[in-house]
Amino acid sequence: MSRVGKRPVAVPSGVTATVDGQTVKMKGPKGQLQFVVHDDVEVKLESGEIKVKPRFETNRARALYGTARAQVANLVEGVTKGFEKKLEITGVGYRAAMQGKNLQLALGYSHDVIYPIPEGITITVPKPTEITVTGSDVQRVGQVAAEIRGYRPPEPYKGKGVKYVGEFIFRKEGKKK
Repeated sequence: MSRVGKRPVAVPSGVTATVDGQTVKMKGPKGQLQFVVHDDVEVKLESGEIKVKPRFETNRARALYGTARAQVANLVEGVTKGFEKKLEITGVGYRAAMQGKNLQLALGYSHDVIYPIPEGITITVPKPTEITVTGSDVQRVGQVAAEIRGYRPPEPYKGKGVKYVGEFIFRKEGKKK
């Protein structure tokens, strides 16, 4: 059984939570989010807390209810604090810049990569070698950061490319004569 799923999710003041069937909706200062819980999981809103428990004693239900609780907790954190992913660019001539509502990346290709910023996501470029992706939905923030990293993932010889801040790149030794 999940230990994560047993803990209730507290709804802080300033956040309105509604549970309508299998849909959990959160509204707070950073926006509005919703999540549809799987049918094997039961969700209840009781006295300012959201409680999640498996509806049946099957392996699938027990596996899903911890995940559902984590998703609901992410909704609460998203509408209150928001989420942030930082990327850094390493390489000679590699840089990023904002171009209107697009992110312009010079990553060593013959052309610059233009990335249109999706709705609900904010991208800032504090330095030409740093990108900050922020938003209220953890899944979308992670997806946008992964797509930007995917244009030029870090390579193992010199470490050139786009990587997450704090990511360790396993380095390889070059050819020997």
